[in-house]
Amino acid sequence: MRETVDFLLRDWLRVAELTARPRFAEHSAETFAQVLDTCERIAREKYAPFNRLVDIEEPRVASGPDGERVILPQATHDAWAAYAESGMLAAAQDYELGGMQLPYAVEAAADAFFAKASVSIGGGLLTRGNAGLLMAHGTERQKQVFAATEFSGRWSGTMCLSEPQAGSSLSDILTRAEPDIDASGTDFESDPLGPRYRLRGNKMWISAGEHELTENIIHLVLAKIPREDGTLVPGTRGISLFIVPKKMVSAEGRLTGERNDVALAGLNHKCGWRGTINTLLNFGEGKFKPGGRAGAVGYLVGRPGEGLRCMFHMMNEARIGVGLAATMLGMAGYEASLEYAKNRPQGRPIGPAGKDPSLPQVRLIEHADIKRMLLAQKSYAEGALALELYCARLVDEAHTGEAAAAKEAALLLEVLTPIAKSWPSEWCLEANSLAIQVLGGYGYTRDFPVEQYWRDNRLNMIHEGTHGIQALDLLGRKVVMDGGAGLKLLATRVSGTIERAGHVDGLAEAANALAAALQKVGAATKAAWATGNPEEALANATPYLQAFGHLVLAWIWLEVALAAAAAGEQRPALKQGKLAAMRYFYAYELPRIDAWLGVVARREPLVREMREEWF
Repeated sequence: MRETVDFLLRDWLRVAELTARPRFAEHSAETFAQVLDTCERIAREKYAPFNRLVDIEEPRVASGPDGERVILPQATHDAWAAYAESGMLAAAQDYELGGMQLPYAVEAAADAFFAKASVSIGGGLLTRGNAGLLMAHGTERQKQVFAATEFSGRWSGTMCLSEPQAGSSLSDILTRAEPDIDASGTDFESDPLGPRYRLRGNKMWISAGEHELTENIIHLVLAKIPREDGTLVPGTRGISLFIVPKKMVSAEGRLTGERNDVALAGLNHKCGWRGTINTLLNFGEGKFKPGGRAGAVGYLVGRPGEGLRCMFHMMNEARIGVGLAATMLGMAGYEASLEYAKNRPQGRPIGPAGKDPSLPQVRLIEHADIKRMLLAQKSYAEGALALELYCARLVDEAHTGEAAAAKEAALLLEVLTPIAKSWPSEWCLEANSLAIQVLGGYGYTRDFPVEQYWRDNRLNMIHEGTHGIQALDLLGRKVVMDGGAGLKLLATRVSGTIERAGHVDGLAEAANALAAALQKVGAATKAAWATGNPEEALANATPYLQAFGHLVLAWIWLEVALAAAAAGEQRPALKQGKLAAMRYFYAYELPRIDAWLGVVARREPLVREMREEWF
């Protein structure tokens, strides 16, 4: 995998060129390599050996003097300590914050090693995203007290969105946040940490919601501020965002020794990511009474009613992170099944010689159908990795590029984010399924890791927005916003790749196929919205997402193939491997889009018209 990471960063994305920009001027290709070396070593030593352990020894609840506590294996504590000590939580932050001012592309590549070694132990995705949101939307004091301490690794962070009765429908959340007024009638509007509220409600599916890995846990909680008559504003317009620490914090950032009214209600036990703590949390149930009164103390972030806008800063980062996690699980399964296929003798060649039982068996990798499954895995996992690193490179461009380039990068990232999350979640899961198939019966046993990779990856189709939500976002918002500006920009980028590939030996046929696919997606997009009826257009949004994703990956693979062809003959195996994976994707995968786009273009009414009783 490291060879592929280095190739993508160096030969394709040319990340070293970013060092010409002031923010990255103190870096070089060598410092980037050193970061990757360090993270690869930590992942190899502190994560990978314990991936099975944390799958078996799930988090458990025990009673303590300060309420319910979650017990984790020592290996998880050691892994977190090593990760925090590495400085990767603040990798992209300013030097003044203790950061390294690394490009996000390098940070994402480094994170890939941890996700591959043990996605269940995890890295700092939520903590970094939590702190990053506060850097974008918090007050100066909130940045100093909460964000900076999270970047140091002393405190960790969560995002608290879903509720038991609401699920993904955030407009239906019921958690309430009322201005904090004490018995004397004094309110805390001018608290140094921000306008102070008391929260009451329940949150579900909160990863890392309770643990003892860090001194404190900083929850970012979506809640609604009631109107004067006590009712809640319906829909998403009334949602605000609050910082709710597990332990109370002084204005100077010191722990006061008092527990906030945040209580663990239970653990969710999932099919995968079993080493990750996933919790139900009760806010303001009265189990703890900070200041002598019930209600979880929360500090408003931004303005009332803008909570969802602020939270999307973290959610979009998390979606790329989930896509990367799915990618690396696909990569882990691919490498495990490849190693198995290289060493497992089974069967004999097709043909007359293969009928002689006295001849020795051949290895699995010598069978054409095994090669097909391995090639599929390679095209899914390596293509997804290229996509995620490309999106990370767009983040760098949006933050540090010249004005016009930065604007284009931000727009393109808007369109690609649903794909960056959803495509690896679906197709790297398929890669894991194929890895099990390569191992045959052994693939279903816990003697080999591929069944765990599949279980871990199955969660990623739901994490940070289901496929259906990503599909509605893509077809309902991203491709039509600003008069289709994002889609037009993507089409321009794809057309540029087609033009370049058309002049390279061996790539012209793929370029023509990509051009045809681009035209089909454009036509289907117009046809879906031809009547202007959202119900008709969006009924088949998920097939549209699948077709659009395959178009994007075909484009990414042609880009990678161009870089491989330009790399010359110094690395012939790498070059031929990338070209073969590209050929596989165009021969076996890209043709799928016709079926997906067919139902989109004709606005197939079946799923809209289906009646409950017909099931």
